[in-house]
Amino acid sequence: MVSLAYKMEWLDKDPFIKFKPSYKKVEREFLTDVELRVIIEKEFDTERLTSVRDMFVFSCYTGLSYTDVMQLTEDNIVIGIDGNKWIMTKRQKTDTRVRIPILITAEELMMKYIGCAKSLVTDTVFPVISNQKMNVYLKEIAMICGISKNITFHMARHTFATTVTLSNGVPIETVSKLLGHSKIATTQIYARVLENKVSNDMNKLRVVLKTNQEQNTLKRTN
Repeated sequence: MVSLAYKMEWLDKDPFIKFKPSYKKVEREFLTDVELRVIIEKEFDTERLTSVRDMFVFSCYTGLSYTDVMQLTEDNIVIGIDGNKWIMTKRQKTDTRVRIPILITAEELMMKYIGCAKSLVTDTVFPVISNQKMNVYLKEIAMICGISKNITFHMARHTFATTVTLSNGVPIETVSKLLGHSKIATTQIYARVLENKVSNDMNKLRVVLKTNQEQNTLKRTN
């Protein structure tokens, strides 16, 4: 508005001409492999917690946002170029098309709800629940599972990017495509390399260096 006022000559000068904004980098929380496994294996006494847990875990293995999961229908499930089931949909936030191969955990959860009474009411794969209630129930789930992190449904996308894909060697270009990002820089905000991934990579490097050293020693002795 100030820039517009300056251009329209309502102001003699831009009062913010020397102002430079600073950006604070925010660490995106995600679930570790151990924490995710605890949630997956936990048995809940109520149907509401079980269904919320299932939808959250589904998002952890697909990278879909809350809105995209709620709007997912059987029409979005197709056979991909590899003969396996894929999700083909548009991200509501960016209107970007995404194509996601369905991992076994996600497929099992999806098949559990397709055709159930609550899903038939809305003609969606999963029963529809408000984002507010979803996040309230996720906090209850975290407490029951002994997880101190502030779990929200959006954390599932961070978990997919970091724990499920990047930490298991999936290239960031592929992760970016799966998340529906137009720039890899956007994916880098969500994803970080975990310490165990660094440890595994360095252990592989140690093996390579040791092998090279042994070969060089063998050549010198011969």
